Amino acid sequence: MRLNLVIELRDAPGQLLSVLEPLGSSGANIVTVIHERDREYGPMVPVQLTVEGDRETLDAAISKLQERGVNIIEMDGAPLREKFTSILIGEISEGDLHEAVEAINSVRGASVSDLSLRMSGERQSARITVEAEHGTSEMVLERIQEAARRHDLLLITEV
Repeated sequence: MRLNLVIELRDAPGQLLSVLEPLGSSGANIVTVIHERDREYGPMVPVQLTVEGDRETLDAAISKLQERGVNIIEMDGAPLREKFTSILIGEISEGDLHEAVEAINSVRGASVSDLSLRMSGERQSARITVEAEHGTSEMVLERIQEAARRHDLLLITEV
């Protein structure tokens, strides 16, 4: 049987090898690897893999990837995790940011994966990147919207 995966790796030397080794050592046959570094993805790069094996072998391969902390975004075309970015603009305090991050992290399966703050002039901006299990993004966005309303911040989100 074949299994198609989309994983996310840090854009650093050795990351692809760190994923291929546990797949091969579990007995899975690696059929295809598509690793596009040509595009600008930021610090993380999506990698598409096709592996073959019996159900037990593929389950063992997936377990090894998860043990190593590999972020599996998609399995056989079904999204497992979503990643999206929101921007808050206004008078942002440290407490406002802490509250927004806590609200996001309180959603089961969601976490802030990147946070950057620009402090110039009277208005600040915060870019918050969130990774969430498939199906939880609406709840996460509601939490971000609540925080923006409470602190009178402009919110820009992905469509």
